[in-house]
Amino acid sequence: MQALSIPLLLLLHLSLFYTNSVQVQALTSPTDISALKAFKSSIKPSSIPSWSCLGSWNFTTDPCAIPRRTYFICGLTCTSDSTRVTQIVLDPASYSGTLTPLISQLSYLTFLDLSDNSFFGPIPSSISYLSKLQTLSLRSNSFSGSVPASISNLKSLESLDLSHNSLTGFLPNSINSLSNLRRLDLSYNKLTGSLPDKLPPNLLELALKRNSLSGSLSKSSFAGLTQLEVVELSENSLTGTLQPWFFLLPSLQQVNLANNSFTRVDVWKPSGGNSNLVAVDLGFNRIEGYLPVNFVSYPLLASLTLRYNRLRGTIPLEYSKNKFLRRLFLDGNFFIGKPPAGFFASDTSVSGSLGYNCLQGCPASSQLCVPSQKPNAICKQAYGHS
Repeated sequence: MQALSIPLLLLLHLSLFYTNSVQVQALTSPTDISALKAFKSSIKPSSIPSWSCLGSWNFTTDPCAIPRRTYFICGLTCTSDSTRVTQIVLDPASYSGTLTPLISQLSYLTFLDLSDNSFFGPIPSSISYLSKLQTLSLRSNSFSGSVPASISNLKSLESLDLSHNSLTGFLPNSINSLSNLRRLDLSYNKLTGSLPDKLPPNLLELALKRNSLSGSLSKSSFAGLTQLEVVELSENSLTGTLQPWFFLLPSLQQVNLANNSFTRVDVWKPSGGNSNLVAVDLGFNRIEGYLPVNFVSYPLLASLTLRYNRLRGTIPLEYSKNKFLRRLFLDGNFFIGKPPAGFFASDTSVSGSLGYNCLQGCPASSQLCVPSQKPNAICKQAYGHS
């Protein structure tokens, strides 16, 4: 009888331990549970595949309970004590529905990623209550309406990606108060107006490709952006002169302003010959004048595109002497004279095109001279010759 008592006590002890551990692991905040229920109920049931993350969200069990072998197998992450939801990252399963305003109740949320699905309707302004949110990605959905001005209350936000949606209206000026924001991508929307008066001060990457933005690039918008590395503003309706200060932004590496309506570009040599600029694309604008020789002074510049603009005059000899330049696209302008012979030397490392200009003596055997030059009649007309 005494021999049996030890295993029985041990079994009882293990049973109590297991019961207590289950209780500890099943403590998801009721507020978070109600928010998760509202989140799922705002999505059309017919768009939730049984094999998907949301398909496993069964509220007969506790969302943060561990282990998650049958229900809540993916799509959310909780705090280490299993009480609060910290992340929602949905799989790309073509979920269709709206984003519930009650998402604001998930006050511990740091990461919200609903990208590559079929969400529609407005982005709720209540999202501004997610004070701990660091990453917000709603990329590749069908969200419409404006970017809520209240989004500027997300003081912890580091990455904001609302690209590939149907957002309209202006980008709110208050966005500059997002002092921790490093990456801003609103490409492929229908945004209008000009850039905000002042951009967030610690941006590394600014992407607003293929919208309907207008106006010029003002120095005030970019003031103090000492860490900005990437500017992607192609396929808009931006106008005016690209001024010297822009290319002198101290950390700038990649610039794409192609397919806009810029009319002039002024370039100064970088201070002390130091610059991180690697690639510049100004193709398909309305840039007039001469090819700025000072681009050659940027020591790391490897790719320069100014194709299909209205540039004229000769191509400066310095371009053929720059050993760092690997890609040079100057086709579709009105350059005259002979192209620098260095472009056609056996040891040249430059690829690209000088085609469809008004050049003389561009060797037909060189790939750089494809396509062929403009007809003489067009060139004479461009230079005012009858």
